[in-house]
This record gives sequence, structure tokens and C-alpha cells, in this order.
Amino acid sequence: MTGRITPESMAVSLSKIEASIGKPSVARIYDYILGGTHNYAVDREFAKQQLDVWPGIRNAMRANRRFLGRATQYAAAQGIRQFVDIGSGLPSEGQVHEMADLAAPDECAVVYIDNEPIAHAHAQILLGETADPDRHFALYADLLDYADLWKQVASIDGIDVRKPICLFVVALLHFIPDDRDPQAALEFLRSKLAPGSMLVISHGGDVSDEAVAEVVRNYNKQSTATVLRSPERIREFFGDFDLVDPGLSWVPTWRPDEAERWRGNPAESVYLGAVGVKH
Repeated sequence: MTGRITPESMAVSLSKIEASIGKPSVARIYDYILGGTHNYAVDREFAKQQLDVWPGIRNAMRANRRFLGRATQYAAAQGIRQFVDIGSGLPSEGQVHEMADLAAPDECAVVYIDNEPIAHAHAQILLGETADPDRHFALYADLLDYADLWKQVASIDGIDVRKPICLFVVALLHFIPDDRDPQAALEFLRSKLAPGSMLVISHGGDVSDEAVAEVVRNYNKQSTATVLRSPERIREFFGDFDLVDPGLSWVPTWRPDEAERWRGNPAESVYLGAVGVKH
């Protein structure tokens, strides 16, 4: 199994894409705000409205993307060579396979997973054009259908689930309300990871900011159910994994690079993130 496009996968993708373009998409909004081009007028209009309400949303999303990159390089520096990114979104600068290859050139296998059809289709195109089909893969799967998701990952020729994996669930869980039981998905996936594996999570923190609250209400009305959670609730997604220092932190403060220092109150980034290790 690889990220190459087949006639069958393209037919499925096209049918699902047609059904997905009528309302703003989380993945495409994120892409637009980060400066990408894989979005539609409906996404751009919604994103511009949110930027008017909360101008800091762009810096927050950029800080989250940089956290993803630093966590990737940290895991690679610890010897992990397999990476699975659930809710990977649309292709943009700083993707996991790019950051992993900076730390360990030509050694890392990366699986991108998304249930947004346009994100999946573009991931296939990106990997088919620019990546290594023997090491980089794209799957269409849903975190909440976790048994099938893991079955697909385990079936990839090039991924050995008996060895440590760095699993990313970045900027995704705040789009899954409690009544859909995201904790069950995380419990299952944690149980499947081999000892020495890492779990990387970022999540919108429940900050007291009216602009952020209005953006959340707008997402709930027009795009996707959104819930910000307290640090204590976010920590529960790691289960008994040990958190790497500095623990659950505002993403700009998680092992920051000197060139990427956050100016101002790091809580304004809204995203909390951490890396957990399974022993």
C-alpha cells in the first residue's frame, strides 16, 4: 500500500469531494489561514470572517504548525523512524515527512491519515509527485473508526507496528465533542503502540477570551462541532504515558527554537501541546 493514486481511489475521492465542498472545511480553512492554496471561496470567506473576529488566529495556527515540526524532530532524534499523522490536513510547509527527513534523511516512514476527502486527495497527489512511495503513505480513515484505521496502518508494507511509532493527533481532538467519545479512540490507539512509542497531541485550550469564544461559536454554526478543553481534560488523552519535559504547555513554549520565540503571552496561542512516551 502506498500514497500512489489509483483509478479506484480517485473515483472514491471525487465522489466524496463533490459532497464536501458546500460548507467550510476545517482542513481547508486551516490551509488558507496558513497561506495555502488548496481551498475554496466558501472556506476563504469563513476564514476571513474569523480573522476579523480574532486576528491572532493566524499566529496561533502557525505556532501549532511549528510545534508539530519540533515534536517530529524530537521524536526522530530519540530514534523513532515511523510516524503516523492522524488528521494531517492539506499539504503545506513543515509536513511531518519533511521535518523527519531533516533529522534522519531517507530513514523515516510517514503515514498521513485524514477523513476529509480533499485533504486525502491532495495528500495522494503530493506524495505521488514529491515524496518517496516506499516510505510515505496516505490513508483515508477516521479517528473514531479506530479499529479500521489501525488495521489499515498495520497493513502497510513499510510500517512495522511492533516497533515504536510516533503518533500525531494534532489540532484534531477539539473538533470531536465528548458525546463522540474521543477518549475511547485514544485508549485503543495507545494500547496498540509498541513500548518506546510517542504520542503527540495539540488541542485548543479553554481560554477566557471572548474573541476566541466567538470563533468557536462560528465553527459550531457553520463548519464543525468545536470544543475547547481544560489542561486537565487534555492530559487525560495521554493516559499513563509519561510526558516529555516541559509537559503539557502552550505550544510556543514547548522546546522552542531561538528563532521562533513567541512574543507576548503564550496563552494567546490557545493551543496546548505535549509529547507522551509509552514505557
